[in-house]
Amino acid sequence: MAQPTNTFDKYDAVGNREDLSDMIFDVSPEETLVLSAIKKSKATNTLHEWQTDALATAAANASIEGDDATGDAITPTVRLNNQTQILSKEITISGTQDRGMNPAGRKSEVAYQTARRLKEIKLDAEFALLDNGIALGNAKVAGNATTAREMASLSTYLTANVSLGSGGAVSSGDGSDLLTAGTDRAFTEALLTTVLESCYTNGGDPKMLVVSATNKGVTSGFTGGGTHFVDKDDKELVNAVDVYVGDFHTLQVTPCRYLVGDNVYAIDPEYLSCATLRPVFTKELGATGDNIKRQMIWETTLEVCAPNAHGMITDTNG
Repeated sequence: MAQPTNTFDKYDAVGNREDLSDMIFDVSPEETLVLSAIKKSKATNTLHEWQTDALATAAANASIEGDDATGDAITPTVRLNNQTQILSKEITISGTQDRGMNPAGRKSEVAYQTARRLKEIKLDAEFALLDNGIALGNAKVAGNATTAREMASLSTYLTANVSLGSGGAVSSGDGSDLLTAGTDRAFTEALLTTVLESCYTNGGDPKMLVVSATNKGVTSGFTGGGTHFVDKDDKELVNAVDVYVGDFHTLQVTPCRYLVGDNVYAIDPEYLSCATLRPVFTKELGATGDNIKRQMIWETTLEVCAPNAHGMITDTNG
């Protein structure tokens, strides 16, 4: 078949209107599972401090009748701190784009971009809490006139319930330095059981097992979480562990896109806090030309309320 002579079709036309959907599709991850789970508190200084304490180890305790009382040795509390970190996002929109155009999928370019930055700043906060994308963690930085303050990440406070690869070493536990990397090894249920036993011995009761995508798959092979099976009615192979039930704890297995694959955390959200000095706010900046400027700021830090409440496995192949 062929077109009749002189048929005027779409390929010849000049004035056809475009067909642009009024929807904007975005599959970028935006969940902040750890940040959402932990407590929220208030900081009142850029150096945020807190105290931890521990009971004396259980020991034989028997006194003779009528014995004179002598004072027991008293151990002072441990004072920890972290630096608040300023997270910021900025947008600059031309006057033409904001007032003159009719963009598809949003009524206001400024409002649309501001909403996107709010999601991004929360992602950045979770990223900072969980080691800033660095397997060894991120040490706190006090900052100065030319250096930004940085919060210490979770791994720099954990020393008691930690499993490291050969040659690895924990940090000093106060956020000031990093752990030492060891030899990579496979993430196994035996490693997890050892860390959870240590948490139990030290009084911890972790509720979340935070893993990378790779280690989430490894966790699904652990037998402690139950036997994998085929649902005869739905004919579905169930090959995932979302709740791990071990000898000492029951944990929600939480895959985290922002966690460096090497580290696995067993955390108790009750003993982690996001301490905020300045809540998220947006301010209008002075225009430097034909444009509109906005800046979003959040000043916050991580408070590891009780380091012994959490556990960590490092140097995995995940």
